[in-house]
Amino acid sequence: MQLITGPLASSDPNLPEIAVPVDRQTLAKRLWRGTAEDGREFGCELASPLRHGEVLQQTASARYVVRQTEEPVVEVDLNLAPSAAAGIGWAIGNLHLELAAEPQRLLAPDEPAVRQLLERLKVPFRTGRAVFRPGRFSRGAQPSHELGPSHRH
Repeated sequence: MQLITGPLASSDPNLPEIAVPVDRQTLAKRLWRGTAEDGREFGCELASPLRHGEVLQQTASARYVVRQTEEPVVEVDLNLAPSAAAGIGWAIGNLHLELAAEPQRLLAPDEPAVRQLLERLKVPFRTGRAVFRPGRFSRGAQPSHELGPSHRH
C-alpha cells in the first residue's frame, strides 16, 4: 500500500489517468484508505482533506487521480429569477441541508424533505446522480457530470 500525505504539487497531464474513486464523506476525512481502478491501494494520512481532481501519485505510465463518486441528488434548473433561486437556496438551507450552486443549476441531496419542500413550493426539479460538492457558491464551478436518466417532477 502506498502512503499518501498530500496531493502532488504538479503532474504530467499527458499521462493516462487512473481513477481513485472516493465518496464525498470519505473525501472529507484526513485518514482513509482507497483502491484505484487498477487495484493499487492507497493509505491517506493527510494534513487537510483531498479534493476531486487532485493527483495522489504519478508513475512513468500513469497518474492516480482522486475522483469523487456520484450520489443521488435533486436538481433545480436556474432558468428563474435570481430572487427565486435565493429563496429556494434559503429554504433548503433552513432544513439544515447542504446545497451546491453551479452556473446553471442548484443541487441538493436527494432526501424526502427536499422533495417535499420543492413540491410544496411548486418548484420543478429532477432527480439523478451527480458529483455533489456543497458550499462552492462563489467559485463558479462547472458541472463535472451530467445527470443520467432522470425523473422530472
